[in-house]
Amino acid sequence: MQRDRMDWIWFGGLWVLFTAIGEVLALGLNLLPGQYAEEAKVVDDAYVLLIALSVPVFALVAAVLLTAMLRFRTRVGPDGPTEDGPHIAYNKRVVRGWFIGSISLVLLVVINPGLVGLSEIRGESSADMVVEVTSQRWLWTFGFENGAETTTELVLPVDKRVRFDITSLDVVHSFWVPAFRTKIDAVPGRVTELFVTPNREAEPEEDVANLRVQCAEVCGLGHARMGVPIRIVPEAEFDAWVANLAEGE
Repeated sequence: MQRDRMDWIWFGGLWVLFTAIGEVLALGLNLLPGQYAEEAKVVDDAYVLLIALSVPVFALVAAVLLTAMLRFRTRVGPDGPTEDGPHIAYNKRVVRGWFIGSISLVLLVVINPGLVGLSEIRGESSADMVVEVTSQRWLWTFGFENGAETTTELVLPVDKRVRFDITSLDVVHSFWVPAFRTKIDAVPGRVTELFVTPNREAEPEEDVANLRVQCAEVCGLGHARMGVPIRIVPEAEFDAWVANLAEGE
């Protein structure tokens, strides 16, 4: 009985220790790229929540393994093991608790961030403006409501909800913006929709790796070069830019 109590004390202490260390590292270190859209915040919040929930589970498994290694190891003589380890019967309460805890955690994750997160990302079906996106090997063409088109950069107004109508002229591409945490396929003969609300002004030089439209579907030799920088500017500056673009300036 005394040994059983010590085993549980070892396990509980290790679980608490590993969980505390894991949560501090997971929540204290900001390893995520910069956020430049409302959708990015939803995705990042979901990521942090999932990490916070997974740390105790991982810590529990690690604590069980380490407790077993330290408390139930077999004594080894010069010629190898001299006896079998003691028989250990499973604990029905532990099995039931693990099953109920696992089911509860799965249901929690399905509801939030699963269903709740999807609803927040999709948002309303209305948009302040529409950008037509056409992909082909190996470039992107962005068309605006005044007839302007560009292939060299994508400029968007801050705090405006944008709907991207995306298609492809040849093979399947993928419209991916790391700064927005959004990605959707560009399919020949089909238009897919993606909604984004940029929420801070930014220039490509501030975050070259993330402020870009990049193809995320291997589409041939030029796939890696199929990227376009993104600028997020005030509405007045965007209006002037798109007007000049339409006039060919």
